Amino acid sequence: MPNKTMTAEEQKKLVSHYALNDLVSRGVLRSGMKVGLGTGSTMMPAIHVLAQLLAAGKLCEIKAVSTSFETTIACEELGIPVYSLNSREISGSLDLAIDGADEIDPDNNLIKGGGAALLLEKIVAYNADQFVILADESKAVPNLGTRFPLPVEVISEARTSVTQQLIRLGATAAVRYGVKKAGPVITDNGNIILDCLWPSDSKCNPKSLEGIINEIVGVVENGFFTKLRPTVYLAHADGTVELR
Repeated sequence: MPNKTMTAEEQKKLVSHYALNDLVSRGVLRSGMKVGLGTGSTMMPAIHVLAQLLAAGKLCEIKAVSTSFETTIACEELGIPVYSLNSREISGSLDLAIDGADEIDPDNNLIKGGGAALLLEKIVAYNADQFVILADESKAVPNLGTRFPLPVEVISEARTSVTQQLIRLGATAAVRYGVKKAGPVITDNGNIILDCLWPSDSKCNPKSLEGIINEIVGVVENGFFTKLRPTVYLAHADGTVELR
């Protein structure tokens, strides 16, 4: 009988194990591939499953491109070779990118960046031939940007001017502050994060807003991912995994 009380953490482990084994069995994830690895609480168990597949000989010669210090450290500890997207072995493009998400709408548009790694996550995802998302059921929402804040990575000197522009777009915007750190969160790229929310009854359109926000002077990148449709593996509390 399925377990109908799986926690979010249990769902993340379930979806990681199920998805990576399914990707291997279907030939989507193969030996010799260049694979982008995302950041966050779902990706940590996924990276462990990848290491297990390599140790068992089900995969070999995987070249990983990491999206954060956290992911790089995990790969190094588990013996997964890590390269830069600029490395000669990678040459700026990937066969596959695997990541988590903070929100997923019915069209598989995403909000990402809860771990403040959205810039490298988007560079990796948008330069991959295939994009796969792993998530627990809490990440599926009817509309983006009204529950989980959209992160916008900003040059610190542009904090006030960008905030004013985001308010004109109908959002509230607040600097993200660190936990166990005095002051704002500083990204791996040396910038700050503005977290933005739209009212629950707003007509927030992530497809148009992704480009509009990036046109604001001082914005480095934002966490809407709408320009490609990923394959999504979604774990549920009843122990099932939905593929969409």
